[in-house]
Amino acid sequence: MISNLLVANRGEIACRVFRTCRELGIGTVAVHSDADANALHARVADAAVRLPGDTPAETYLRGDLIVKAAVAAGADAVHPGYGFLSENAGFARAVLDAGLVWIGPPPGAIEAMASKTRAKELMGIAPLGDVTEADLPVLVKAAAGGGGRGMRVVRRLEDLAAELAAARAEAASAFGDGEVFVEPYLENGRHVEVQVLADSHGTVWALGTRDCSLQRRHQKVVEEAPAPGLPAELERELYELAVRAARAVDYVGAGTVEFLVAGGRAHFLEMNTRLQVEHPVTEAVFGIDLVAEQIRVAEGHALANDPPRARGHAVEARLYAEDPAREWAPQTGTLHRLAVPDGVRLDTGYTDGDTIGVHYDPMLAKAVAHAPTRAEAVRKLAGALERAAVHGPVTNRDLLVRSLRHEEFAGARMDTGFYDRHLATLTEPARDPYAPLAAALADACGRSRFGGWRNVPSQPHVKRYLMAGEEHEARYRHTRAGLAADEDGVRVVHVEACRVVLEVDGVRRGFEVARHGDQVHVGGTVLTALPRFPDPAAERAPGSLLAPMPGTVVRLADGLSEGAAVQAGQPLLWLEAMKMEHKITAPVTGTLAVLHAAPGHRVEVGALLAVVEETVVQAPQEDQ
Repeated sequence: MISNLLVANRGEIACRVFRTCRELGIGTVAVHSDADANALHARVADAAVRLPGDTPAETYLRGDLIVKAAVAAGADAVHPGYGFLSENAGFARAVLDAGLVWIGPPPGAIEAMASKTRAKELMGIAPLGDVTEADLPVLVKAAAGGGGRGMRVVRRLEDLAAELAAARAEAASAFGDGEVFVEPYLENGRHVEVQVLADSHGTVWALGTRDCSLQRRHQKVVEEAPAPGLPAELERELYELAVRAARAVDYVGAGTVEFLVAGGRAHFLEMNTRLQVEHPVTEAVFGIDLVAEQIRVAEGHALANDPPRARGHAVEARLYAEDPAREWAPQTGTLHRLAVPDGVRLDTGYTDGDTIGVHYDPMLAKAVAHAPTRAEAVRKLAGALERAAVHGPVTNRDLLVRSLRHEEFAGARMDTGFYDRHLATLTEPARDPYAPLAAALADACGRSRFGGWRNVPSQPHVKRYLMAGEEHEARYRHTRAGLAADEDGVRVVHVEACRVVLEVDGVRRGFEVARHGDQVHVGGTVLTALPRFPDPAAERAPGSLLAPMPGTVVRLADGLSEGAAVQAGQPLLWLEAMKMEHKITAPVTGTLAVLHAAPGHRVEVGALLAVVEETVVQAPQEDQ
């Protein structure tokens, strides 16, 4: 029996595994980088061991340090979580060689399936060799790992070499393995997967399907179980292929077999030899704890002959600290508040007051709703996210709510091109016209008790806010009866520092207000309080390239130097932040006048990277 378990991972997955361990009476050990010294997973574990350094390569990808940590902390088992070393056969062997229990499949099974190239060969599928125009579009893909890292869609043959180099660099940084391969890219298919669970006694369960078609940058955003609308014959084929893949490598433990469904056919993608981020939807539908089952299987217990029955429908949405309207740029800063209404499961590695840093994935949490039908589960999750308190950096919360309520998703007609088609409308700024007034009244709450209404009572007070990039004014007055709106048709019913009730044309509306520095949250609307007298600071020169997020400059374009001629849209440099590479391009055609960036330099958001002076073309003068 396992008595003390180390999770070789971080964030929400470590916290989620620890939760099951506590229920089973198993002690817990965390490992953490220096950047994660005060992270939630390190705080909630019974013991924690430091991995010196900040980057994944220095810490969570160092299997030797993690095994030493397990031995030093007295752990007798290691759970790999997902990502990092979870599909690394060498790490699994090192754990077993140290006399520890490995909560995962045998190293041989990992070796056979963890490399997507070898997995395809095992299933009788060969990757593309020499790519020609006829093969386009193609997908460049990392052989190891997952989560969309090291993946690039290539539509022009001349872009292939650069995208291969970028994918190799990103894969090496995220997984410690830079191997990539090329495969045909199927446009607008559905991403469907099958959860499998196998024991060491020959039993393999196929625990239903999941649809994970809503993706950005090849990373899943919304997942659900079961996958809606699949013909019974296709569903049986998916189960058979998944079980066949598991049996082909004598699989033991939890794993996922992924497919792209297009034209009524299932195309094998890969087998992930680990737990998936989206496993909670399967847990909700089948009423099981997959982590508990992983532990039981690792202890040698046998599964029942048949899996439990599925009931109802479950939907999961991933809440990211990112700005979908700015090419999904990751965000950093303090997470002041994170809470969802009761009845929705929230898996997270953060709590109020935690800092979102630059070194790891920007996912804050997963919200999961379960209900008897798909429509009820979708409505429940959308409503909960809309009412959730998410105070801090910009997130994709509004995008998630709109995605869940979009007619294509509601009608189960989505595919992997969903965000390519609808991102512009899904990211239109939300503007509540009464949010600035509610914020101003909450800010002014209590001042009237000092007799402020006698101070030039004929003049309204004015406060200025930035809302969705536009400036808005809120006007109110101090009166003998209290605070009053300086706006026709609006009556102030109640004011507190954290809640305002307005009556607008006879209808009452309540606004929850929270202020964190200059940032004001009024329900789901985020405002920035502007100073009364603007700071007359000089603006940046035209053509300035500012860092869109904190990160590290990983490389510059070949031959780039000050004085070089550049074209609008030309890639100039690449930033790495939150395990993803972000391309910085020239805003105009002209000359690179200033270059402050260099490989290895860490930059903060807003830092000046370069300046491109635009080439002005003089119009020819007409003859007089």
